[in-house]
Amino acid sequence: MKSVQEVFASYLSDKNLKMTPQRRLILDTLLRHSEHLSSEELYSKVKKRDKSVGQATVYRTLKLLCESGLVEPLDFADGLTRYEMSYGEDHHDHLICERCGKNIEIYDATIEKQQIQLAKEHGFTLLRHKMYLYGICPDCRRENA
Repeated sequence: MKSVQEVFASYLSDKNLKMTPQRRLILDTLLRHSEHLSSEELYSKVKKRDKSVGQATVYRTLKLLCESGLVEPLDFADGLTRYEMSYGEDHHDHLICERCGKNIEIYDATIEKQQIQLAKEHGFTLLRHKMYLYGICPDCRRENA
């Protein structure tokens, strides 16, 4: 399996683009952080490492990373798009607390099989999917009790 950096460099080359030091830094910064980062959070972290990188460069690089299939945008229903690495990662879904924003990554083989079956029953070949389950986490429920 190729490394994330190799896949991104190959994708950029196919688009007649270069793997610039700024793009490499943005990718490296994203890889260093396991949390789901918004573009603004990523920009802040990149800026700490290299003050010369502009916000537009971060936005454009995130767009390229998503187009390449290396990164996936996430919608936790809080008005921000967050991003996570998807290349080489097992598919998972998310449980999201609507009060504090806590999110838990979950994998359930039964749900995955059922989604494939549902698509098949409707004549679809499932290519990809996202599932977000919204609720209130135990900590927030205790605070309200």
